[in-house]
Amino acid sequence: MRALLLVNPKATSTHRRTRDVLIRALGAAMDLTVEETAYRGHATALAGTAHAKGFDAVAVLGGDGTINETVNGLLDGQPEVDASGRPALVVIPGGSANVFARALGLPNNAVEATGAVLEALREGRRRTIGLGQAIWHDEVSGPDGGAGAGSDHTRSRYFTFCAGLGYDAEVVRAVEGLRSAGLRAMPALYVNTAVRHFFVTDRTRPALRLRRPNRPDEDGIFMAIVSNTAPWTYAGPRPINPTPWAGFDTGLDVLGLRKLNLPTVLGFVRQIIGERSALPRGKRLVQLHDEDEFTLLATRPVAFQLDGDYLGEHEWVVFRAIPDALQVLV
Repeated sequence: MRALLLVNPKATSTHRRTRDVLIRALGAAMDLTVEETAYRGHATALAGTAHAKGFDAVAVLGGDGTINETVNGLLDGQPEVDASGRPALVVIPGGSANVFARALGLPNNAVEATGAVLEALREGRRRTIGLGQAIWHDEVSGPDGGAGAGSDHTRSRYFTFCAGLGYDAEVVRAVEGLRSAGLRAMPALYVNTAVRHFFVTDRTRPALRLRRPNRPDEDGIFMAIVSNTAPWTYAGPRPINPTPWAGFDTGLDVLGLRKLNLPTVLGFVRQIIGERSALPRGKRLVQLHDEDEFTLLATRPVAFQLDGDYLGEHEWVVFRAIPDALQVLV
């Protein structure tokens, strides 16, 4: 097997010596070409050429952000292509949360995950998974038309495990600012930032509305979580599971909060920490399962994140489920 290995040298939880050991182990099992990412979007550009260069697989040693970039390069704007017609994805977790790798059942340790991947390679184990797609516009316009619709300012990006608008995306934005100042993306940083930011976010004016074809709108939403799998994220070893029915083999799940006061949020948080199979309960929740397509609209620009990557403020985002999009060695 010819494989392209993309290495993020700034990945949170790996060091040069560890990376060298893993590269040697992978190189002993496949014909390996190694590229280090040098800037944001570099993994997308490199993965986008993998098929044309004859690679059978693209491996990633990095965090969820590098994996997301790689996935977008592999799909290269052509989700209609059969998953067997593009290189398979190999994931070696190297970030802080590694949500996607853990959702696939891989160990949250780069060395152990490499062993699991090599075992999957020997046994020919692959899994075909679905992805989510988000479509938005960089300027104010409507999702069904209006100024700039269909122009070069329309953006599209695939996601592996989650997206969100509102409070959770504001937290991601704040953490990215702290990381750029030199802080490491550890679980405590996210938790402390979420607690602090709760008291400064707008908790009085809900901005979001959920729109589905041939269904009544759901409005008055402060925060919306969109999931392609479960769990949504992790706090250290503990999964955070607001959408426990979400999975790679179904459409997208949505959870929206219609109230953002302290009692509601604390009651909600208590229900989503740990391994869960039951949906959270509460009259202030909006919950959808296995959706093919929907739109989140906002009365004002709101923060938007995708696979833990902050993507600015927007007034609408269209979400679509892309089934059987990608093969993964697991």
